[in-house]
Amino acid sequence: MSTLLSNPRKYRLNPLIFSGLIFFCNLGESPAQVGRDTLQLIVATAPDWNSHRASLQAFQRASSRQPWQPVFRQPIPVLLGRNGLAWGRGLFQTPNSGAPQKRERDGRAPAGIFQLGQLFGYATQPPQGCRWPYHRVTQWDAYVDDPTLPEYNRHVQVDPRNVPPWFEKQRMRLGDAAYTWMLEIRHNQQPVVPGAGSAIFFHVRRGPDRPSSGCTTMRQEDLEALLRWLDPAASPYYVLLPREDYLALRGSWRLP
Repeated sequence: MSTLLSNPRKYRLNPLIFSGLIFFCNLGESPAQVGRDTLQLIVATAPDWNSHRASLQAFQRASSRQPWQPVFRQPIPVLLGRNGLAWGRGLFQTPNSGAPQKRERDGRAPAGIFQLGQLFGYATQPPQGCRWPYHRVTQWDAYVDDPTLPEYNRHVQVDPRNVPPWFEKQRMRLGDAAYTWMLEIRHNQQPVVPGAGSAIFFHVRRGPDRPSSGCTTMRQEDLEALLRWLDPAASPYYVLLPREDYLALRGSWRLP
């Protein structure tokens, strides 16, 4: 089980959960950087664009003037899409690196920097100590991955008195242990582009080497440790990149 380093840092209050600004440009250029209000980062790096494995570490800082510090004693092994990675649609202009663009059902995890959305789960309450906004999934919750529907890449709750015909294929409550906790990775949401990929989450892995369709998965105890650490006031983001691209962009994007 992953353990936190002693005494997590305190963060100054920021009333806007997702107020951190990120500016991006072409690969290797500047000024692409994490905003001053971002005091927490989740960073995962993969060996290359076609790998379904990555190593994840969380970082925090007391202020924008302080260096990033690792949170976990050891990096967390995570699994990605079965076909590796592709450039996703976060709050940035896609770098011109020749890598593929994320598409629906391509089996790739979106690369880039992303806001974090809602935490979903089956339980009445989130993991003990978790401060992240939580929504308990009911039998009437759906997350739509059909690009032909206007609700594409959105969480919706349907009216049980008027259930739409698409609901059965889009419903969230499936009794699948992998979806015990699902933290939304906000890919392709500002704005939503039909067919550019949907329903991307952190969730529990299905096995030590069983990749996902595009999500980032890990052991349940590691995911719960990550959820307890996350602080909405710290405006956290998720960074996912192949190792070579991470090293090339690290300085200009002001990454750990």
